[in-house]
Order: sequence, then structure tokens, then C-alpha cells
Amino acid sequence: VRRVGTLKKEATGERPMPDRLAGLLERFPFLRRHPHPMVVHFPIVFMYSVTFFEILSMITGEKSFEVTAFYCLAGGILFTPFAMLTGWFTWWLNYMAKPMRRVTIKIRLSWLLLVIAAAAFAWRFSVTDIMEAAGAGRVVYIAMLLSLAPITSLIGYHGGELTYPTGKGRG
Repeated sequence: VRRVGTLKKEATGERPMPDRLAGLLERFPFLRRHPHPMVVHFPIVFMYSVTFFEILSMITGEKSFEVTAFYCLAGGILFTPFAMLTGWFTWWLNYMAKPMRRVTIKIRLSWLLLVIAAAAFAWRFSVTDIMEAAGAGRVVYIAMLLSLAPITSLIGYHGGELTYPTGKGRG
């Protein structure tokens, strides 16, 4: 028998990955595409809720809405790193970590969101009556909380453009 060539496995365009990770993806194939969309909803709803309950607190004067905003802030801070990690994983796995404008924007805005949220949480935790205080500190604190929904919206918009492009700009 004469050999005429060697059959090579066709390149799939995927990155080589550690054996443990490959085993995990083989065992749970849904992780290949779905961890980020599955996790990202939590920080979105928590960060929007912070803004919503803070506005409700300011309109009604009801302290319980302000406390709810604080608890939602804690939830947003808790889940944001998971959304960021799964986002990086999805980018690495599905896009081979190729530099992409929208991904860069999402990464920077995600860090900004996490820093603002953590700073506001630490501030409110240490100054429990910040919303009763008068002055610039209260205004800055409120501005920090009100910025969370627009930042979250921008992150979501750019993520949506990666998944369901509208043609308004480049991926």
C-alpha cells in the first residue's frame, strides 16, 4: 500500500484551550455559547433597580425604597464580576479574543460601572444617612446611582450589537 498523503484535522478556528476547560465544555456544551447571556441579566436588573428605587425614594420620601436601592446595589456588585468573566470567556471562545471596538467599549464601561457601584456602596455603607444629609456629597452620591442605568444600557446596547447587529456602526 502506497501512502499518498496525510489526513489532517481541519482547522476549526477555535483557540486551543486547557484540557480541564475542554472537558468542561464537552460535558456541558451549553457553556460554549450561553454562560454570558445566562449571567448578564442579573447585574442588568440590579443596576436598573438601584436607579429605579432611588428615584422612587426621592419622589415619595419613603426610606424603605432607598434601603431597597442599597440592597440592589449590593446585588449588582455581586453579579457584575460574573457577567464580566463570562463575557471575557465568550469573547475568547467565540471571537478568539480578536480586538473588537464594541468589546473594548463593553470592557471599559463594565469596569466603570463596577467602580462607581462599589464606591457608592462603600460610601453609603459608611455614611448611612447620606440621603438625609444636605450638600454636595448627597448630590454626588445620587449622581453616581443615577449613572448606573445609562452605563448599563450602553453596555447592553454594545452587547446587543455584537449578537444582533443593526448595521449602525462596526462590531
